[in-house]
Amino acid sequence: MKIDVDIATQHLRLFDGGHCVRDYVISTAANGPGEIQGSGCTPRGRHRIRAKVGDGLPLGAVLRGRRWTREVWSPELGARYPGRDWILSRILWLSGTEPGRNRLGCVDTFRRYVYIHGTPDVAALGRPASHGCVRMRNEDVIELFDLVCAGTDVELHE
Repeated sequence: MKIDVDIATQHLRLFDGGHCVRDYVISTAANGPGEIQGSGCTPRGRHRIRAKVGDGLPLGAVLRGRRWTREVWSPELGARYPGRDWILSRILWLSGTEPGRNRLGCVDTFRRYVYIHGTPDVAALGRPASHGCVRMRNEDVIELFDLVCAGTDVELHE
């Protein structure tokens, strides 16, 4: 399995043996592509899934610091905390594999806490809107989470 994230088209595709087996609409960074710590950009290049977080949690489970808060997202909860960067359902935590580009120093994807994760159903997908992560529908990120393992290759490109 391999994941391909196309920043230009806002699609994430899962490949198995060179064949596309899933195609999801996503949202990457509103600030565009980039690797620098604090930029709010989506990093490019070769990555791997370093860790999977949230196995077995309910759809819409709210995660902070990679831990379940015991909340489940709802429009009412969203209204109570406007502007919160919601990380929901599952996390696939990315780690860069290219030293100097997306690994180590001020370009380290893992230390930037860049994830593939779920987002509220009211969030816009198909256009850049995140703070650097790759956002997906909750049902989609749960499906992807169940299909891949830690160590899966992830390529992010324009």
